[in-house]
Amino acid sequence: MSFDELLKDLQGQKAFQEDPEHVSLEKLFNESFMSKHSSFNGFGAFLEKGNFQVNTHEDIHNIPDELFDRHVQRETDFADWKSMLAAATKEYDNK
Repeated sequence: MSFDELLKDLQGQKAFQEDPEHVSLEKLFNESFMSKHSSFNGFGAFLEKGNFQVNTHEDIHNIPDELFDRHVQRETDFADWKSMLAAATKEYDNK
């Protein structure tokens, strides 16, 4: 962060912008999205059904792709995790 950015931040002049790389899972896979594409009201319930322990984006990256893809295919209307993530990201960006 440059000195000018720090100064603006300290003065409260810096506009808040959420980093799209770090959108919370709850915001990305909100109740509306999950209800539309699965039988779950939230991402937590979806993960719980698959016995996945996820608190961060990194936790999701640590799940073997074939396991998570199978769970996504079985429990949602998506073919795999990448298509589910892409749809959620697109829907979030269009808000």
